[in-house]
Amino acid sequence: MLTGVFLLILLAVADGQSSSDGCSFRDLLSYLKLRDNSALAMSRPIRNYNSSMEVTLDILLYAILDVNEKAQKMVSYVWVDMMWQDEYISWNPEDFCYMNVISIPTKVLWKPDLSIEEMTEKDKASQSPYLIVKSEGRVSLRNDMMVISTCRIHVYKFPFDTQSCDLSFKSVVHSVEELYFVPFGNSSGNTEWSRMMMRTQSDWVFINMEISNKTVDNFGLMQSMLVCTINLRRRPNLYIVNFMLPILFFLSLDFASFLISDSGGEKLSFKVTLMLAVTVMQLILNEILPSSSDRIPLIAVYCVGIFCLMLLSVVETIVVMHLIEKDSKGEDKDRSLSEDSAGQWAESQSELCPVNKQGSSDGQTEESFDLEKLSELRETLAELRRSRKEEGEKGYWSRKVALFALTSPALSYNQ
Repeated sequence: MLTGVFLLILLAVADGQSSSDGCSFRDLLSYLKLRDNSALAMSRPIRNYNSSMEVTLDILLYAILDVNEKAQKMVSYVWVDMMWQDEYISWNPEDFCYMNVISIPTKVLWKPDLSIEEMTEKDKASQSPYLIVKSEGRVSLRNDMMVISTCRIHVYKFPFDTQSCDLSFKSVVHSVEELYFVPFGNSSGNTEWSRMMMRTQSDWVFINMEISNKTVDNFGLMQSMLVCTINLRRRPNLYIVNFMLPILFFLSLDFASFLISDSGGEKLSFKVTLMLAVTVMQLILNEILPSSSDRIPLIAVYCVGIFCLMLLSVVETIVVMHLIEKDSKGEDKDRSLSEDSAGQWAESQSELCPVNKQGSSDGQTEESFDLEKLSELRETLAELRRSRKEEGEKGYWSRKVALFALTSPALSYNQ
């Protein structure tokens, strides 16, 4: 029993000595009256209420996670450091064993109500639980923020485009007479630090960051705003290889299909297949580009132009095949008429043969002459039919199409 009492006395003496030394963190909190003092977190820590309070912002871009052209959004990961002066907190570091920096929970002190105007979704990153307080009363808060913000995407020069997305930092309720924001450094310094700290950029290249502060009118309330403009450039190589070159190859195949014979249906089906392939590529492009663009993108003009050229090629193939079929029907009709007339003439001559046999010798001579003419006509028709079949003589429209192909400036140039 006596031993327990003696130990309690020793602990009490040791606690008193440590408190008298002033090197304890709790001693400093007691001196600053930060224990159980919620009044410090309720209003601006400034003695003159009518004066404006300066808040310094340091913004660094840590990662570019995504840029959605269709939804007009940018997903970025930024570091935001806020620094301000608390006029109710200060101490002499010599009185507390040269302790000049402490960390306290964020709920103990007042902090600026910072918001991003372009932000469309709540920040998913965890907030910092502590504030850093220096002996002269300088308070700083560092937060990592995953910002999903709106960004006006201009796709006229897609995929060789550059974009500029703004992040506008301002207070929620305080006017410029109560709170105003200033940048910690210049734009070039923030750009260099962001390049050093950048971890991922998706399919974009970070160019630079421009920071400026201004005063805006927010529904009659004049507020201070710090605008951070992030300039990006797209990497076009993937779109060139996977999109633009295949469409150009389809057009080249369409030109090469002119060497296919027009007599069959393979040429037309081949051209229609190429048009369907280009249509699929246009549907893919439609899923990428926003429909709210003010100007038609150049890549869309490129796709539509190639599609129109291929459409004209298909129409030309259909017309040529129709004319060739018309020529073949005309040849068949002429051939049947020639054979019918020759047959009728032969029958008439055979009917006259019995009459000529009863006549004079002159009639027999005339009969033999007619028979010779009939045989010669039949041989001529057979030879003509054979030559057309072997040599593939072209009809009228076929000759016109061939003549046009020979006199075409494009074909003449290629030859």
